[in-house]
Amino acid sequence: MDAAEFRRRGKEMVDYVADYLENIEKRPVYPDLEPGYLRSLIPNEAPLEPESYEDIIKDVERVIMPGVTHWHSPYFFAYFPAASSYPAMVADMLCGAIGCIGFSWAASPACTELETVMLDWLGKMLQLPECFIAGTHGRGGGVIQGTASEATLMSLLAARCKAVRRVQAINAKKSESEILSKLVAYTSDQAHSSVERAALIGAVMMRKVPTDNHYAVRKEMLKKMVEEDKAAGLIPFYFCATLGTTPSCAFDHLTELGPLCNEENMWMHIDAAYAGSAFICPEFRPLLNGVEFADSFNFNPHKWLLVNFDCSAMWVKERADIIGAFKMEPLYLKHENQESGLVTDYRHWQIPLGRRFRSLKMWFVFRMYGLKGLQAHIRKQVALAKEFESLVRADKRFEICAEVVLGLVCFRLKGSNELNQELLKRITKSREIHLVPCQLSGRFVLRFAICARSTESHHIQQAWQHITQLTFELLQEASH
Repeated sequence: MDAAEFRRRGKEMVDYVADYLENIEKRPVYPDLEPGYLRSLIPNEAPLEPESYEDIIKDVERVIMPGVTHWHSPYFFAYFPAASSYPAMVADMLCGAIGCIGFSWAASPACTELETVMLDWLGKMLQLPECFIAGTHGRGGGVIQGTASEATLMSLLAARCKAVRRVQAINAKKSESEILSKLVAYTSDQAHSSVERAALIGAVMMRKVPTDNHYAVRKEMLKKMVEEDKAAGLIPFYFCATLGTTPSCAFDHLTELGPLCNEENMWMHIDAAYAGSAFICPEFRPLLNGVEFADSFNFNPHKWLLVNFDCSAMWVKERADIIGAFKMEPLYLKHENQESGLVTDYRHWQIPLGRRFRSLKMWFVFRMYGLKGLQAHIRKQVALAKEFESLVRADKRFEICAEVVLGLVCFRLKGSNELNQELLKRITKSREIHLVPCQLSGRFVLRFAICARSTESHHIQQAWQHITQLTFELLQEASH
């Protein structure tokens, strides 16, 4: 493919993508296939001779699309949103064309500097405390990670390194392995599985803190566990708070937990992967109160802020804590500007060495939507969730299982777990809408998350009509 053909095929692909997204609701939201479907549709080996572009595009519809779960369908209500917008897609094209591997400032100065400024822009939209803003003289700052899982792992590893150094500063005879064996981290029993996984990778003990009736961690329970562990000779060093848990979008009480973590010399990381986008709206910003006590904070613009995957925004209060934990300086990566106060090499802030020019997506989206446009998107989706909640509450066969704060509604059919499992099975099999479950207080619960940018009120009404029709059929059969 030369430049002339690329111009032609590129325009065709833009048309294909626009047609796909404009007509996505006509496709079944969930595929009807058996595992292993794809292998029989394509050859066992790569072709020896070049194939035509036309043949490849035909195979997209024949091979790929039948096996796609359409995350951007207005009938997709599973998991949490996967953000998408045309400005972000266009920026991703430019990112692919520039093709830099931005591990250091010298590797592509614009890649590093735009990222620093975009994280400052976003931090100011969230009204983060000044200590998290890099500016030109700040000690903190932001970085784009691939996912919230990576941000949690990075924060835990940085906290682990800081704790080991702190203990060794008091008692130089203690070996690193002896200290590591006594470190203990904490998180909510509602936290995402990636938090527990970070502890497994970091080879530290992690304890799950029981939550209250609203599925939130309170100070009293964490304090009790910390005191028990200290009495047993362990070293509490890290707490991961969650704002917007995956099962029910619950919020840990930062204003209580933050001072406790500071008193106990425990690193507090905040995982707000989904909910964080909403904090750009003044009415939802109080949910972030207490962030001033945190050492690090993370959320995913690629969930709800119209920036396509991958783009997970992470801020640290003291960038020396994270850089100091991972800094390696082989000669081939050094450059003459690396000691400048205006330069950061993001390879020290992450697990991989290489990184894409992801801040372009943020730059395009922030400029083409503006803060007001982004706020309007969040508010619209919260209103759609409230609309669905009102439909559920009006039907006495159903119950709401957790407070509806943002764009997630947790509900169930009154009755046994088995009854709700059967209802979800029928919903999935119908392929008209897509939901996933969670467990709250031992009960099987259905999650209804407003996901697609194109979701409108009539999609909510249609989804509810479909759920009630399947419920009617299920209860009819059960009564016989």
